[in-house]
Amino acid sequence: MNRTARFDHPKRVGVDGVFLTAEWQHLAMLNYEVDAALLLPFVPAGTELDRRHGKVFVSLVGFRFLKTKLFGVLPIPMHSNFDEVNLRFYVRRQVGGEVRRGVVFIREMVPRRAIAFVAHTFYNENYVALSMAHEIRSVGDNSLRVAYRWRGTCWNEINLETVGNPELPDEGSIEQFITEHFWGYAAQPGGGCVEYRVTHPSWRVWQVRQPAFEGDAEKFYGKDIAAVLRGKPASAFLAEGSAVAVMRGRRL
Repeated sequence: MNRTARFDHPKRVGVDGVFLTAEWQHLAMLNYEVDAALLLPFVPAGTELDRRHGKVFVSLVGFRFLKTKLFGVLPIPMHSNFDEVNLRFYVRRQVGGEVRRGVVFIREMVPRRAIAFVAHTFYNENYVALSMAHEIRSVGDNSLRVAYRWRGTCWNEINLETVGNPELPDEGSIEQFITEHFWGYAAQPGGGCVEYRVTHPSWRVWQVRQPAFEGDAEKFYGKDIAAVLRGKPASAFLAEGSAVAVMRGRRL
């Protein structure tokens, strides 16, 4: 069964609560099953790993970050449109009778130092600024080729090609699990973590062929995670994306 998740527009949640608004587009998502023990050192206080059918995943994600505005109203000259690549995993936090399902970022890469500085200052997220590039083009048969590249000791790349038309993910699918975590959690120096909400509608997704990561994963993620990323993804897809709002964080 397909369904559309509720989207709380910034005007409904209150502009005072918005840290930034943007559009996230063409999210290439390569998802790898991983041993839970590998992620435990990264799990923020007050959260626990979120599992799908007992399995734990990390996702290598590349996407376009567009029309960025601080507090929902202030465009950032020369910093409104850019690429981002991140490695993330999934956690949950029980708040009374509510389960908040969220994302933790191991590392995020952007092409602008100012963006990395703001994200680190407000959320203590592990951003790094690098040279980056993207490719989004038609390749016939109504397919798209999408690639995101970033430069370390060499050029690294996520790439894939879509198959068919985009559709809303089925209830309980791996695509739903990966795309519908609407909270972010960032561990803080000295303990505790910052919790923030991310709002967007459900995204349509394309199935893909030949998803691949190529590059020096060890430089960015360490030996153990690099070994995971050298393997075949458990799943991969391209999410269409949408307008998003990232709310101001709250320290737990």
